[in-house]
Amino acid sequence: MIKFLLTAWDRLSIYLPIALMGLMALGTYWLVQNSPSEGAPVSERPLRHEPDYFMKNFSVTSLVESGRLKSEVFGVAARHFPDSDTLEIDSIRMRSFDDLGRLTTATADRALTNNDASIVELFGNARLVREASQDKSGNPVARIEFRGEYLHTNTETERIKSNKPVELRRGNDVFVADSMDFDNVQQIMVMQGRVKGTLMPAKTK
Repeated sequence: MIKFLLTAWDRLSIYLPIALMGLMALGTYWLVQNSPSEGAPVSERPLRHEPDYFMKNFSVTSLVESGRLKSEVFGVAARHFPDSDTLEIDSIRMRSFDDLGRLTTATADRALTNNDASIVELFGNARLVREASQDKSGNPVARIEFRGEYLHTNTETERIKSNKPVELRRGNDVFVADSMDFDNVQQIMVMQGRVKGTLMPAKTK
């Protein structure tokens, strides 16, 4: 019996290294198959709508290529969202100049702007004013003021709109409506809903 066991062990000891080598080869093959390839693209984590930086008591200035001031934005606090590249601002104050140097100012409880402040959404006690000026022909343009709980302005297209009640003051004239779309380039004003207006007589010389 002992001789039989010794013979069996001798035979097993011959094949044991081969079996271990085979097991190691299988293990190496499994690791290679389940490891990411060197050139495999790494999936990027999708950006979430969470701020990546904050500002307090700040101002942001935007210039045109010639160096002329295009816009200035002031705020008590701001949060930048990388997924939309937008800036949310508390207690905003803003001023901007168009190509003719005409000044537009805006204030609100809160605002949302794109990266160059060309598009600004105003929320809560929104007020936007374009000061009296002259058009391209040199004719006088009356001061115009918009008030409401929401205003959307685009300084590139010179368009102001709102889907909420708004008050418009142009010179001494006053208009109110449930919604508004004003195109300053085409000089077209569209007011919808309950529209009311008060036209003041022009001053006689």
